[in-house]
Amino acid sequence: MGYHHLAVDDIEPTPDRPSIQRSISDAADLENAAVNLYKVAPGENIPLAYHYHDNQEELFYVLSGTLAVETPEKTYEVDEDEAFVVEPDSPQRAHNPESATEPVRTLVVGAPAVDDVHPYDPE
Repeated sequence: MGYHHLAVDDIEPTPDRPSIQRSISDAADLENAAVNLYKVAPGENIPLAYHYHDNQEELFYVLSGTLAVETPEKTYEVDEDEAFVVEPDSPQRAHNPESATEPVRTLVVGAPAVDDVHPYDPE
């Protein structure tokens, strides 16, 4: 059996990201799910780019603030204690708008934990 009790704020942020990302899955050596906690300042993105996944499903659970998720159809506003789910082959860009007055804290779970990301050009 294996267990991991983690103080998430003690996990070193992932370098070279547009927002603060702490990889819970890396800290716990998870193999089947990517689990990350993000703190996103106004004007910052969660992902590196507007993108989609071939197989990975993503769940964004907002702990505080309001997360904006841009899709080809519209931009969704996801408030505290709400979740937003993205199915495979569904382009999205999660961000905190520049007009926001506070950071957004969001728990993001992706499964399976595969590197199947592709950039998406909304034009």
